Amino acid sequence: MPAKTNDPNKKTWLTVSENSDFPIQNIPFGVFLTRDDIITIGTRIGDYAIDLGALHQLGYFEGIPLTDDIFLQDTLNDFISDGKKTWRSVRNRIGEIFDIRNDILQNNEDHKKAVLFSMEEVEMKLPVQIGDYTDFYSSKEHATNVGSMFRDPENALLPNWLHLPVAYHGRSSTIVPSGTPVRRPLGQTYPKGANTPLFGPSKLVDFELEMAFITTDANALGEPIPLEEAEDYIFGLVLFNDWSARDIQKWEYVPLGPFLAKNFASTISPWIVTLDALEPFRVQSPKQDPEPLPYLRQYGEHSFDITLEVDLTPNNGIPTTVTRSNFKHMYWTMAQQMAHHTINGCKVNSGDMMGSGTISGPSPDSYGSLLELSWQGTKPVKLKDGSERKFIEDNDTVTLRGYCQKEGIRIGFGEASTQLLPALEYKRK
Repeated sequence: MPAKTNDPNKKTWLTVSENSDFPIQNIPFGVFLTRDDIITIGTRIGDYAIDLGALHQLGYFEGIPLTDDIFLQDTLNDFISDGKKTWRSVRNRIGEIFDIRNDILQNNEDHKKAVLFSMEEVEMKLPVQIGDYTDFYSSKEHATNVGSMFRDPENALLPNWLHLPVAYHGRSSTIVPSGTPVRRPLGQTYPKGANTPLFGPSKLVDFELEMAFITTDANALGEPIPLEEAEDYIFGLVLFNDWSARDIQKWEYVPLGPFLAKNFASTISPWIVTLDALEPFRVQSPKQDPEPLPYLRQYGEHSFDITLEVDLTPNNGIPTTVTRSNFKHMYWTMAQQMAHHTINGCKVNSGDMMGSGTISGPSPDSYGSLLELSWQGTKPVKLKDGSERKFIEDNDTVTLRGYCQKEGIRIGFGEASTQLLPALEYKRK
């Protein structure tokens, strides 16, 4: 079944601005609270949120085998579990309903009132119940930069890095949707010159420019997912800011890796953009040398040309774009990450999330974290209001954006935006 909505000539009867992230060729999936305080699964075209639960109840998905309540839930997990054939059928049908040549819903004012909401009328929610979350470390430029700072620049990459997608298991309970503020974390640090560890708020809070993919039920326990099948189990992608406390991380990460420095908060964009929508933007990933072992050996176009940028906005409200990067820089692809993740038989479920790792490009203005942009605080980043940043300050807002553009079509992710609030005062009871 082809993905019919990808036709660049396709038009909709809804009003969509020229630079919108959400033309009819996108049709992402998310969860929102309506003006009537009803939570529903929906999609978005332009600045309209579309209630798929209402569309289903009104009979617009007739002929597609869907349960009555598939869109009347507070997460996308069950819909994602239905698999790629269902996702594509629903997405194609939505494209037909809102096609400029289709006047069935277009001329039904009662139905439109039940189905359509302006984005100002809805509150976006976390789109999936994330059971497990894994964060990879798959940008060669980022890993090289960090290795150069903290180890020998001549041996920045550890011996395993070019042979497998390095990763750690994160904490899903603190993943929040865009717009949810987070607190500066408390923890132990061991600053230069100290004789013992100190306790208090992290002084080196940082963003990490990442993307993450959402999976469906993929395998039985003990059953690896072959590389060539891995993309069939990827529902779509979101923007991902994996907040990090660099001073806490430096003290705690030996010998087992990130812990409190990473699990205090992570922010995702609320609309999941499907792999089908991204299909026209496939590109080859960087050449892998040495050649990976056979189970990770991949040929063809398995990366995506997704422009990424990060704005840092102080409390005065003047934003500065501090970096521009691209998802295509990732050394290890999503399919390779999935294949490696399951080669030992690890089970993957609907709604699991896998982060790409920080996405840095080859030039200093494309680095994906302040750790790199300020080069460990030695080169402060200048903002438009005249201030400087080595790391994130209280009440700063970090906003991630991402989009693909080709043949006059822009497919975007919206934004993942979060304000960093001051740490709570700790009082032992």
